[in-house]
Amino acid sequence: MAAKKGSLSINSENIFPIIKKWLYSDHDIFVREMISNGCDAITKLKKLEIMGEYTFPEGYKPRIEVIVNPEEKTLKFIDNGIGMTADEVEEYITQIAFSGATEFLEKYKDKTTDDQMIGHFGLGFYSAFMVADEVHIDTLSYRDGAVPVHWACDGGTDYEIQDGNKNTVGTEITLFLNENSVEFSNEYRMREVIGKYCSFMPVEIFLSKADAPQEYETIDESELRDDDVVVEHIHEEAKTEEKENENGEKEVVEISPARDRVKINKRPVSLSDTKPLWTKHPNDCTEEEYKDFYRKVFLDYKEPLFWIHLNMDYPFNLKGILYFPKINTEYDSIEGTIKLYNNQVFIADNIKEVIPEFLLLLKGVIDCPDLPLNVSRSALQNDGFVQKISEYITKKVADKLTGMCKTDRESYEKYWDDISPFIKFGCIKDDKFAEKISDYVLFKNLDGKYLTLKDCIEENKKTEEKPEETAEEETKEESGETEEKADEKEPEKTTVYYVTDEVVQSQYINLFREAGKDAVILKHHIDSPFISHLEQKNPEVRFLRIDADLTEELRDEQKTDNKTAEKLTEIFRRYLNKEKLEVKVESLRNENVAAMITLSEESRRMQDMMKMYNMYGMDPSMFGGQETLVLNANHPLVKYVQEEQGDSVGIICEQLYDLAMISHRQLTPEEMTKFVQRSNEILLKLAK
Repeated sequence: MAAKKGSLSINSENIFPIIKKWLYSDHDIFVREMISNGCDAITKLKKLEIMGEYTFPEGYKPRIEVIVNPEEKTLKFIDNGIGMTADEVEEYITQIAFSGATEFLEKYKDKTTDDQMIGHFGLGFYSAFMVADEVHIDTLSYRDGAVPVHWACDGGTDYEIQDGNKNTVGTEITLFLNENSVEFSNEYRMREVIGKYCSFMPVEIFLSKADAPQEYETIDESELRDDDVVVEHIHEEAKTEEKENENGEKEVVEISPARDRVKINKRPVSLSDTKPLWTKHPNDCTEEEYKDFYRKVFLDYKEPLFWIHLNMDYPFNLKGILYFPKINTEYDSIEGTIKLYNNQVFIADNIKEVIPEFLLLLKGVIDCPDLPLNVSRSALQNDGFVQKISEYITKKVADKLTGMCKTDRESYEKYWDDISPFIKFGCIKDDKFAEKISDYVLFKNLDGKYLTLKDCIEENKKTEEKPEETAEEETKEESGETEEKADEKEPEKTTVYYVTDEVVQSQYINLFREAGKDAVILKHHIDSPFISHLEQKNPEVRFLRIDADLTEELRDEQKTDNKTAEKLTEIFRRYLNKEKLEVKVESLRNENVAAMITLSEESRRMQDMMKMYNMYGMDPSMFGGQETLVLNANHPLVKYVQEEQGDSVGIICEQLYDLAMISHRQLTPEEMTKFVQRSNEILLKLAK
């Protein structure tokens, strides 16, 4: 064929506007497109072979080669797929976005389903021009008597096509990289990009460096394969060693037998796992395989807690594995990674249209060939079909968790502290998930026992004392006067007390235990919005941190007169230099507790919200609440302060306040410095 020149046909009816340098946001994605095209070419050839329209040559193995050449700043992608004739090059390459794969599938649809086409995305080939000044194609069609074709384009709308010199069926694409993209001619950079996008392509991928010296390896002759290139035969004599036998006599013993070995060209190792674990049936996968896959894909060497294998063929094709990772909630981020694939081709991480937002905290892979992709392969259309996929994934996760709680409660409780952030976040974000899982949300109490919300309510009802009715109330009840008022009252709420820090709040915990009351432990940052969510869904329940207020069980029957309270309030405000300090004087049953700090539940949650939205520096009191200093009128130190007769009143006020605050929250660096200095002063006075 004589050399021919022409112009690329850009059809505005079947393509979005093309700006070659901005076709994709991530320029390295061109590697995925080039390799995907090669996979499609091989898939087409396989289909033709199944249909009896082509016979593979002896020893045929589908493969894609990627060859980097840093000296010439080039990059080659070579496949042994279907190849193209000159007419097909003109049709599929020069008429941009006319998808050869689409036409091919239409021709052979319903005739064979052994292999899925990866592509029919049309624009994939042109992603090469994001990184290349010039692109060459050398191809030879599978058709009998086909003539090799050479096509070249410098990135403009002009191209040149002529006879080529390729002598094997398939296609070789050469990219002459531009100055800004020479990094892709580096072997290690390419290995990284192929690992990112093509780790699980259905065809083996081999990476090599042009003109690199041949590497060799030595193997036993029995391990030799048909495709190995033997460089040298090596005979190794048996190895012997002189040893002393049981009789104390020395004898020569063979420690390694003679063997025949061969030196061969080092076997290339595919960068693609063509049959990833998610493509197998769950019954065919072992526990160790699941763990190995997790380590390999996510580079996380902490073993996952458990996993869910998704395997669905109808009404859509979806496979995948979701892992619940083990999280150190104090140090680790709980942001996970769910990799989305289409026919084993990596699409993106954490796409919220497909994967429910709360499950993005997990780690896993999802492969859904039926997903509608846009032209760039990177975004998903947010339609009803995608919503069904999201709902299916949510249902499978809920089924797994509820099933585990029902049939293996011991394991479920063992995992609970790690999986609770996922479940609570899911309840907040997804009403359907919350509905399925609500009865299986657990709360750990002060004794380490796991309770459901229903259990917590029952436990608290047992400890609540019903106040005795007065004679007046009995009379009103008999006369029916209270019926109308009762209708006006809000429904009674059951209080569930909770702890956020067992060390800091240990004083309050001890008081609670002495009073025969229980509390649950809620220490994760998701817990604050979660309990607000529960209160909305369960109006009969309210959550209260144990230092939010004093319960009746902590007080004794003795009442404190107003004069004592006013005097102590004035003294503490004066010595602490806090004019607005809230002070409450109570008679506590535990005489060992001198002072406590309480903060209303509403104020605490407002402060938590401020922290969540980085509203630091704002005064919490502007929202109508602040910490209250509770003094125990029965404690000797409080009585000493009240009498105000010694010279140590000021230092005792300051120390009592800080001790109460330490049991409530961490002191600031400045507060802690003063507290330590003051403690030393007190010790020095005692030592005199």
